Amino acid sequence: MSVIETASRVLRDEADAVISLVDKLDGQFEEAVHLIENAKGRVVLTGMGKSGHIARKVAATMASTGTPAFFLHPAEGIHGDLGMVTADDVVIAYSNSGETAEVLNILPSLKRIGAKLVAVVGNPRSTLARNADAVLDAGVKKEADSLGLAPTSSTTAALALGDALAVCLMERHHFTADNFAIFHPGGSLGKKLLLTVEMVMHKGEENPLIQETASVKDALFVMTDKGLGAVSVVDKKGCLKGLMTDGDVRRGLEKGVDFLSLPVDAVMTVNPQVIHKEKLAAEGLHKMEEHRPHPITVLPVTDDEGKAIGMIHITDLLKQGVM
Repeated sequence: MSVIETASRVLRDEADAVISLVDKLDGQFEEAVHLIENAKGRVVLTGMGKSGHIARKVAATMASTGTPAFFLHPAEGIHGDLGMVTADDVVIAYSNSGETAEVLNILPSLKRIGAKLVAVVGNPRSTLARNADAVLDAGVKKEADSLGLAPTSSTTAALALGDALAVCLMERHHFTADNFAIFHPGGSLGKKLLLTVEMVMHKGEENPLIQETASVKDALFVMTDKGLGAVSVVDKKGCLKGLMTDGDVRRGLEKGVDFLSLPVDAVMTVNPQVIHKEKLAAEGLHKMEEHRPHPITVLPVTDDEGKAIGMIHITDLLKQGVM
């Protein structure tokens, strides 16, 4: 069998294992959701070996989607880490066989503590399942490796079941994209949903401004000094009247040096694209890029009174990771 044929078989086997879980969803799954949803404490996930890796990932998924959760190594648990578990918590224990010694060893203590137990097992008649308050059957017909021994289909199924549980809880908690961004401030989604224009704009002395009565030459000096390739043209009250860019200057100089003596309002772009200071930085980037194939590179920033209080440049947004 070729490499591609083997890989294709593995992917089909694992996909079939996940699909087979749909028919196993029943009242036990709903009970698990109910237990976690109504728990006053956190969700504690545990498992040994490959099952432990799956439990750790599901704990991370839950924690990032509105269900406070953490991973407890069962071997460390019997040496003191069970002190992190309270009667208000729900423990989700992963074990394909349902007979993993390290997991079974913590069951007596969990019962004494009073925490609820959800078992994710491949054998719903196992010791772990019999001692659980809710049992999620993650059993598969076969593993995907040629020997049928390596945890492959079983771990994929267990992971998918954990994701299904996390997403159900996420929706029942009415978890929003804004909530997700708060928990992921360093990711691209966090940048997209948290970073505002006001946080990244050039303001104060960095904001290139020129009065509408000034000359193109004066505006060129300001533009060169601020280094943003543009200057906002304002009236006496500071309200934006137009925008002059380095592109305007290049095109004007082709007509002769007398261009520099013209008033800036004779060459500026009237009613340019602008953005409000409270808008998301991602919206600013979108405004710039929607002008393809020649996107604009700067946007004047205005306040409620229409005053030009800042300017954003496309390179600043890209450096911030705004996508």
